[in-house]
Amino acid sequence: MSSRFGLRIVAVLEGAKGLIVLAAGMGLFGLVHHDVQAAAERLVRHILHLNPASHYPRIFIEAAGRLDDAHLRLLAAAALVYSVVRFTEGYGLWRDRRWAEWFGAVSGGIYLPLELYHLWERITWTRVTILVVNLVVVLYLVEVLMRERDESPKTIPPLPTAAAP
Repeated sequence: MSSRFGLRIVAVLEGAKGLIVLAAGMGLFGLVHHDVQAAAERLVRHILHLNPASHYPRIFIEAAGRLDDAHLRLLAAAALVYSVVRFTEGYGLWRDRRWAEWFGAVSGGIYLPLELYHLWERITWTRVTILVVNLVVVLYLVEVLMRERDESPKTIPPLPTAAAP
């Protein structure tokens, strides 16, 4: 696979993450001045088809009930910032920018210890998939960076000199 094609795949993945988080942030912003706990109960009962009295759904509903408008706005703003970062990284990778390769490798690598910890707590297919996808992306970006480093010129070309009058 050429590095350009691979970088475009990662760029699309980053853009997709940005879109998902942006949509979630817009949803949170749309809940301002609404009963968040009732919305969480509808989500659990009618969309996810879970029992709202079960342990984890109840934790989610109670946490949603503690969110006020200021927290909703803060979470929506954080989602917007995260989306802008993902879109910027995706743009840089699509345009073959070296800074985006570095940024993607570092930002993806930061999540690896947390993902390993979650996997250590409890193994699920979702957690395994997230870890594997993130690990593949980070290793790929590091490989691209190493390849580009090896292919770059080792000497600095001389500066052009002005002709003597």
